[in-house]
Amino acid sequence: MATSYPDKTNARGIWRITDITRNIKTEGTFPGSSGSIGIYAGGVTPSTSNIVQSVNQTSTGDTTDFGDLQTASGERTSAANGTRAVFAGDSTGTDTFFFSTKGNGSDFVTLGIDPRQLGSCGNKTRGLFHGNGAPAFVDTVEYIEFATLGFKADFGDLTGGKDREGACSSLTRGIWAGGENPDGNVNVIEFAEIATTGDAIDFGDLTEARRYPAGASSSTRGLFVAGYTDGITDDIDSVQIASHGNGTDYGDLSTTRFNLGTLSNSVRGIYAGGSTGSLVNTMDFSQFASSGAVTDFGDLTTAATSVSGASPTHGGIDQNFPRAPELYSPTGRPLVYGDEAGLGDIGLFQSGGYGYVYTIDYIKISSASNGTDFGDTATKGTHMGGAGSATRAFIAGYSGPIADNIDYGTFSTKGNHSDFGNLTDARDKVGSFSNNTRAVWFGGRIDDSDNLTNIIDYITMATIGNASDFGDLAAATHVGQGVASNTRGVSGGGKTPSYIDVIQYVTIGSTGNASDFGDLTVARGPGGGTGASSQTRGIFAGGEAPSNSDVMDYITIASTGDATDFGDLAFVTGFASGLSNNVRAVFSGFNNTGAPGADGTFGQTPHISYVTIASTGDITNFGDLTERRYGLGAASNGHGGLS
Repeated sequence: MATSYPDKTNARGIWRITDITRNIKTEGTFPGSSGSIGIYAGGVTPSTSNIVQSVNQTSTGDTTDFGDLQTASGERTSAANGTRAVFAGDSTGTDTFFFSTKGNGSDFVTLGIDPRQLGSCGNKTRGLFHGNGAPAFVDTVEYIEFATLGFKADFGDLTGGKDREGACSSLTRGIWAGGENPDGNVNVIEFAEIATTGDAIDFGDLTEARRYPAGASSSTRGLFVAGYTDGITDDIDSVQIASHGNGTDYGDLSTTRFNLGTLSNSVRGIYAGGSTGSLVNTMDFSQFASSGAVTDFGDLTTAATSVSGASPTHGGIDQNFPRAPELYSPTGRPLVYGDEAGLGDIGLFQSGGYGYVYTIDYIKISSASNGTDFGDTATKGTHMGGAGSATRAFIAGYSGPIADNIDYGTFSTKGNHSDFGNLTDARDKVGSFSNNTRAVWFGGRIDDSDNLTNIIDYITMATIGNASDFGDLAAATHVGQGVASNTRGVSGGGKTPSYIDVIQYVTIGSTGNASDFGDLTVARGPGGGTGASSQTRGIFAGGEAPSNSDVMDYITIASTGDATDFGDLAFVTGFASGLSNNVRAVFSGFNNTGAPGADGTFGQTPHISYVTIASTGDITNFGDLTERRYGLGAASNGHGGLS
C-alpha cells in the first residue's frame, strides 16, 4: 500500500517543510515519532518519589529510567498530547516532559487548583484537570492548552464535589467516574465536551461505588480499573465514550489492588503499581477490543503506589497514533474516501411510536436492508425533528409529554444518545433541517390543546448547550418537513390549524425570519419533522391533507418556486420522516392501519422505503425497522446540507 509521507519514490507536488516540522515536533504524527513511549512519574515507594520511568507500549517488558520530576510527589495527575506530558498536583506545581527526549521535568503553568491523582484527561489540544486535592471534595475543572506555555483557564464544574475519581477521554469527550465525597464512595459517571467549556453532564453509573478507579481509553472505549469499595477490588468497568449509559463488566486485574497508574494507546491499556495493602511493582495490560483477558506486561523499577501515567497515543489523540500514513495527505490532514470509510452513508431512525420508545435503528443508506439496533435515545417520544452533521445525530421536540429536550449521539459509534441541551420552548410536531454547522428546528405545538408557535431555534452542532432564537416562521404552525442545502433550509407545508401549501426558507448561516419560497402541489401537514435532500433537490413526502396523503413533491433548493410532483409513497400516511446520502432518499416512521405489518389501532408500520433523488417515480421497498413505529426523528451524516 502506498504511503503519503515523502520519499524519493512517492513524493509528488509540494511537500511543505512546515507541515513536516509540525507533524514531527508539534503533533507527533510523522512516521518515526515517539508514539510507542509511555511514562510513569512520581508515586509513593513508601516515601514520595521523583522517578520518571518509561515503557514501550507496543511490546511488553520492565520500565526503564526516563528522568526526574523537579520535586518528589506522591499523587500527581497528568494530561498529554502527541508530543508532551504535563504532570500536576500534590501541591508541587507542574512538570512537563517531551516524549521524544529523555530528561528531567520543567515548569509549564501554575494552576489555580491543586489536583490529585487520577482526575485528569484531555485531547491533542487541551488537558483538563479536576481540583480534587486541597481543599478536598471540590468540583472545579481547569484546562490548559498544550501549545501555549503558561495558559490555564476555568473550564466548568463536575456534577458534585469529589476526590480520587478516575478519568479518560476520546477525541471530543472527557469522562470522569467514581471517587468519594463526604458521604462516601460514589458510582457517578459524567462527561464534558473538551472543545467547549461548561459543567459536566450525567453519563451513567459504575457497576459499584468506588474511589481510585484508574481510567484508560481508546478513542471509543473507556475502562475504569480496580479501586476501593468496602475493600480493595480488581473489577474493571467498560463504557462506550460516544454514547451514555452505565458501566458494564469488562474483566478483572491479575491481582486485587488500588491506587495504580494507567496509560494507553489506541489498542491497549497498561496498569502499573498500586497497593494490595502492600506496595506492588506489577504492570498488567489488556486489549480495548476484547474483554476479560488481562495479561502480565512487566514490572516497575520499584514497588510503588500513586504513580501517574501519560501517553502520546491515548484515546484523546488516537487519530494520530498508530499513524496510518496512507490515510493522510502531505499536510497531515485526513483524506475522505467515501463509502470505504462509511462516510456519508449512515442513517438513523430515532425514537417515535405511539408507545414512545427509546429505540434507534441504523441503516446503510446505499444498501437496502432492515434496520439494526444502534442504541437508545436519552428521551423517548414522538413527533420530533431530526438533524445531522457529518459526525453527530440530533433529535428535538417531543410528545409524551411535550418537552424541550435536545438529544445527540455520534454516527461512528453505536451506543446511546446523551442530553445536548434544550430548545427555547417546549414543543412537539416540529420541523428540522441542518448543514454541517447548525441544526434548526421550527414551528410546532406547545401544548395538548393545539396552541401553536412560529419559533425558529438553532444550535451549533459541534458544541453542547441550549438552542438560540433564529427568527420566526410566517405563521404559527404544526410544520411539515424540512430540507436543506449547505446554505439554505426549506420548510414545506404545515397546519395553522388549516392545512397549508406554503413553502418557506431561511439562510442557515444567518438569523432572521423565514421568506416565501412557493407552494406545494397539495396543502398538507404535519408530514414528519425531516424531509430528504441532495445538495440541489429536496423531497417532501406524505402528510395529512386532511386525509392522509401518498404525495411526494420536490423542489430545487437554490431557486424559489412551486413544488413539482415526484411520485407516490407505497400507501397514504400522515407521517413520513426522511434522511438521505445525497443520492438516495429514505423514508420511514409511517402510519396507516391498513399497511402490511401495521398495528390496527394506531397504524404504526415497520416499513422503510426509498427513491433516487435525482430521478422521479414511486417509492421502492428498502426493508423494515426493528420495531414498528411512526413520528420518529430521522438523521443522516450524508444529506444535502453537508455537501
